[in-house]
Amino acid sequence: MKEPELETAGGRLLVVEDDVRLAQGLCRNLEIEGFRSSSVHTGEAVLDVFSGPNPGYDLIILDIMLPGINGLEVCRRLRAQGSTIPILFLTARGSDADRILGLQLGADDYLAKPFVVEELILRVRGILRRAEWARTPARTGPVVRVGGCTVDITTMRADTPAGSTSLTEREVMLVRFFAENDGRVLTRGELLERVWGYTFDTSTRTLDTFVHRLRKLFEADPRHPRHFHTVRGVGYRFTAAPEE
Repeated sequence: MKEPELETAGGRLLVVEDDVRLAQGLCRNLEIEGFRSSSVHTGEAVLDVFSGPNPGYDLIILDIMLPGINGLEVCRRLRAQGSTIPILFLTARGSDADRILGLQLGADDYLAKPFVVEELILRVRGILRRAEWARTPARTGPVVRVGGCTVDITTMRADTPAGSTSLTEREVMLVRFFAENDGRVLTRGELLERVWGYTFDTSTRTLDTFVHRLRKLFEADPRHPRHFHTVRGVGYRFTAAPEE
């Protein structure tokens, strides 16, 4: 059965960009699209905003190359203090290594400069739509099983063959969506739309990176997976309890 579409109203966004004119331009474009936005220009200012309870933002658009504390460190500190606010990196650093590092630190998306504003808006809407889905109760219940391993969706803790470990929010959401569709072939587009909130072809490498990480965590032999299967030319299929 097809899942209902999730409607996402404009949220409140924090733009973190040391180029004041660019930050002002981004805020204007976001407000035209129905979002409420404000901006700060240093990493220290972001951490100050999030040092108190309920800062009231739905998403951070975060430049990496900031004076003082850079965007990667801001992301790391926010995640370390338990913040799950979605983070979209905007940066001139577009290498695979930088992108992967940002995602590993807990970022939700990564858009390299220069970028088209329309794509930024689509990504923002996609992230907020994904965040809304993440807030709905999982059809599987709070605990997902991957063979003999478990993932607690609420605490974002996983029991793996190597022991207990923490997962990022995106890893938990990917496991959840796989488990809710156990045995069904999922296209890359479906996975990117539901878990990332968009379907850009250039983002399929991001999906592969996360699946590779899940295989390393849960598969006895990641090169011959029994749970996270590649379906060539289509996407992936998850099997929670494969037959012996």
